[in-house]
Amino acid sequence: MADDDVTLYGGLKDKLVDSKQKWAEEGRLLTGKTAPPSERLPPGQRQVETWPVLDLGIKPEIPIHAWRLFVDGEVEAPVTLKWDEFRALPRTALMTDIHCVTAWSRYDNKWEGVTARALIALVKPKASAQHVIFHSYDTYKTNVPLADFAAEDVMLAWSWNGEPIGREHGGPLRVVIPKLYFWKSAKWIKRIEFSVFDKPGFWETRGYHNYGDPWREQRYDEED
Repeated sequence: MADDDVTLYGGLKDKLVDSKQKWAEEGRLLTGKTAPPSERLPPGQRQVETWPVLDLGIKPEIPIHAWRLFVDGEVEAPVTLKWDEFRALPRTALMTDIHCVTAWSRYDNKWEGVTARALIALVKPKASAQHVIFHSYDTYKTNVPLADFAAEDVMLAWSWNGEPIGREHGGPLRVVIPKLYFWKSAKWIKRIEFSVFDKPGFWETRGYHNYGDPWREQRYDEED
């Protein structure tokens, strides 16, 4: 199988995960403010020029010949795409901002890839599908409502600012959902599951908000 050629380097950063869970428990970084999306910088964020590298410590190395994207679940036409097949889909370039839950934002990121809408048109979700669950090659998971995945500025990107996305940032392919905190934009995407039910992922089960709207400052679980 192709997965035999995928190598996982590193191990889970337990101390980092514990510290981020503590942030959630303490409500760290929260300002208690909200803002309309027309304000470019969400509450509590600071603008940066670099693109900080954040991960759980496990970085997969995925040779192009081994890469697969599985799109399945509550869809009429599930697909398994090889790299060349995915790259043959209609491509789009978008410019968006990044808002990370750790309080940094980076403006004007140029992405190239395939829009979520193009993928949705390919697999034809059933009426029962209400949620999308992302599964990554490093075993990370996260969840979004289908309505948000279907937004016009959501894409699966292979290029950032004119260059292939590096492995440290989720290459060869990552999700980009600009209107949510960036932990929702899964790196190293392997499977996109359309689901009747919501399935909170790695951070959502560790004290972080299930939705993650930066302008409503939804950093952490509302019960915290």
